[in-house]
Amino acid sequence: MVKVDVNSDLGESFGRYTLGEQEEILKYVTSANVACGFHAGDPSVMRETVKLAIDNGVRIGAHPGLPDLVGFGRRDMNITPQEAYDMVVYQIGALQAFLAVHNEPMQHVKPHGALYQMASKDKEIAQAIAQAVYDVSPSLVLFGLANSELTKAGETIGLVTAHEVFADRTYQSNGMLTSRAQEDAMITDQEQSAKQVIQMVKEGKVISQQNTEVLLQADTICIHGDGENAVEFAKYITDSLKKQDIDITSFPIVEVST
Repeated sequence: MVKVDVNSDLGESFGRYTLGEQEEILKYVTSANVACGFHAGDPSVMRETVKLAIDNGVRIGAHPGLPDLVGFGRRDMNITPQEAYDMVVYQIGALQAFLAVHNEPMQHVKPHGALYQMASKDKEIAQAIAQAVYDVSPSLVLFGLANSELTKAGETIGLVTAHEVFADRTYQSNGMLTSRAQEDAMITDQEQSAKQVIQMVKEGKVISQQNTEVLLQADTICIHGDGENAVEFAKYITDSLKKQDIDITSFPIVEVST
């Protein structure tokens, strides 16, 4: 049976501001990417999100981003590889503390927004992030855009690396996601999204906006928790996967001997 993980970016509320319906989304995903305070989230939100994920049997990972709360971490910053390394180590550490309270292991790390996009294309930034994850714990799974510089860096350093595809985003012929600045970046039609996801998981390919066939590996599917009708969208996608006999499951915990 074909297996795939389904993940969602969660814990992205901040203070008095609530973003997404994460308690409902957690019913349909197997992995939660928890914001660590740089692009979104705060200590209370992190604590609440960790508890909700544990209660729902969902595996937890760090979702480190750029230090840009106003721009939600989606604006490029001119950072060095060393700064990228430090940011990732710092944010993983913040989430690890909340997990330690519950004696819960961290499953993975997935960069957010602009940091994710930078790591997809910039070899040095990708290597810095992979090194940061490895140095914190080589047992962590690194999530990155399928066939990107980040997944290459993770595999080279020896991390279990998950090639990620997106349920609600369109693709370019080079395998990159369509920029959010473009009108056709997002897929809002549930049927269209499900068709794209099933093709990526079962056939290992996606049709780009240039109408070219792009080969890719699909280990984990991202369903954004902050989109319009996000809960209904998540339910439709997961139901569609199950109808295709695709097993939705998280990654096994990696034991690394020291």
